[in-house]
Amino acid sequence: MKTPIQLQQQNLAELGSRIPVPIYNRMDNKIGIVHVGVGGFHRAHQAYYLHQLRQLGEASNWGICGIGLREADTKLSDILKKQDHLYTLMIKHPDGNIETEVIGSIVDFEMGTTNPEKVIARIANADTKIVSLTITEGGYNFNPTTGKFNFDNPDIQHELRHPQDPKTIYGFLTEALKTRRDSGLPAFTVMSCDNIEHNGDMARKMLLTFAEAQNPDLAKWIAQEVCFPNSMVDRITPVTAKTDIEILAQNYGVADAWPVTCEPFIQWVVEDKFSNGRPAFEKVGVQFVPDVGPYEKMKLRLLNAGHSVLGILGAIHGHLTINACVEDEVFANYLRAFLDEEATPVLGDIEGINLKNYKNSLLERFANPNIKDSVGRICSESSAKLPKFLIPTIHENLAIGRSIKFATLVLAAWCYYSDKETDQNGQALKIIDAMHDELHHTASETKNNPLAFIKHESLFGNLAKSNNFIRIYTSMLEELYKNNKIDKMMQDMI
Repeated sequence: MKTPIQLQQQNLAELGSRIPVPIYNRMDNKIGIVHVGVGGFHRAHQAYYLHQLRQLGEASNWGICGIGLREADTKLSDILKKQDHLYTLMIKHPDGNIETEVIGSIVDFEMGTTNPEKVIARIANADTKIVSLTITEGGYNFNPTTGKFNFDNPDIQHELRHPQDPKTIYGFLTEALKTRRDSGLPAFTVMSCDNIEHNGDMARKMLLTFAEAQNPDLAKWIAQEVCFPNSMVDRITPVTAKTDIEILAQNYGVADAWPVTCEPFIQWVVEDKFSNGRPAFEKVGVQFVPDVGPYEKMKLRLLNAGHSVLGILGAIHGHLTINACVEDEVFANYLRAFLDEEATPVLGDIEGINLKNYKNSLLERFANPNIKDSVGRICSESSAKLPKFLIPTIHENLAIGRSIKFATLVLAAWCYYSDKETDQNGQALKIIDAMHDELHHTASETKNNPLAFIKHESLFGNLAKSNNFIRIYTSMLEELYKNNKIDKMMQDMI
C-alpha cells in the first residue's frame, strides 16, 4: 500500500508517477466558462471533456469557475478550495477495472449564497464567454405541465424587488447581463446541460420571462444577443461513496476528499449556436448538430425513463441498486418491453443512431456491477423527473392508440411508494422529493378515491380524464394494494 499523497497542485509531479495528472499549466488558464451547479455529473462530463482538450494543448482561455447557489454546495466548495480545485475521476468498467485520472479544468469556485457581488462580477467579466448549467429539472422554476414560469417563488419575488441581491440563476444571469450590456461587452452564451427536452429553449423562455418582469429593455437585448444552444448529455454518475475515497487512497495512493465515479460511456450532442465563441470540443468527441431535439428525446425517453422504470419498481420490490434490478430477469425483460413497445414507437428515426443497438447498450450500462447506482438516487425528485421522462410517452401513446401498460404500472407503483413509504417487504424507504408531503397526502387518499394521486394536473396533465388510462391504472392499483407483489405483476405483463 502506497502512502496517500494529498491531492493539491504542488503535489502533481509526485502524483503523476501514480495516476495521470494534468500536463497543462493550470495557473495560466483564463476563465472562459462559468458553470452553475457543480455536481458529480458536471465533473464527469463537461469538465472532463474540457480537461481532455487542455491535455491536447488546446483551450487555454476556457478554464471553468464553478458557482454554487445553494448552501448545500458549501462542502464541495471548501473541499475543492483545499485541493486547488483538483479532483480525481474514477471510471469504473464492467470487468472491474478502474481508470483514474486527476482533472484540472476547474480553476476556481465561488458561492453565490455568501458573496453574490463576486459571482455577478465573475459572470459579467469580459473573459466569460459561456455560462453553463446543471441545476436539475427543478432549478428552472416552471410548472411541468403548463411550462409557465413560477412567479410565486419567494426568491423570485425577492429578486424582482432587489436585482442586485440575486438568489436564483435568473437573478444572477440578468444582473450579469445588464452589467455586460451597460459596459458595452458582448453577451455570453447560456448553455443548459440538464435533462430537459429542448433545455436551451426552456432556459431562454424562463430567463426572458423573468427579465421582462424585472427589466423589459434588458429582456429585448437578451433576446437579440444571447444564444441558448440545446444540448443532450449522457454519462451515468453515481453518488461518490466512502469506499471510493478509500479505494483511491489504498490502491492508488491519492488522498482526495471528493472524487467522482462514473461509467465508461460518455456522450454530448450540442447545437452549434454560440454568442461569443466556444472551445473546439469536437476534437474530443462532442457532436455538434443543427437540431439536437431528436437526440434529446431519445435519451430522455429511453435512458432517463428507463432509469425511473427500474427505480420506482425496484424500490417497491426491495432492490437497492440499478444493476441489481437488471440482474433480475423479470426487471430486465420488463424494461426491454417498455423500451420496445412504448418508448421507441414515439421517437421516429434519429440520424446516425441505431435504436436497437442503443437500447442494448443501455441494458449493458445499467448492469455494470461496478457502478452500483442507487435506486434511492434514481427515485429522488421523481416529481421533477417523471413528468419529463415518462408521462409524455403515456400521453403520446394514448393519442395514437398504442400500449401504455408498462409505463402506467410505474405510476401505480409511484402512488403506492408515496403512500406506504415502504417496500413490499415492509422496509422503510427514504423518499427525497420537493413534493413529498403533497404526494404522500394524495396517495394516502387512494383507498377512498383511486384517482386522487393522478389528479395533480401539474404532474400528470389530463390523464385522470382518459377512460383508457383510468381503466388500466385503477386495475393495477387494486392488484398492487391487494397483493403487494410488484414482481408478479411485472411477470404477468411480459
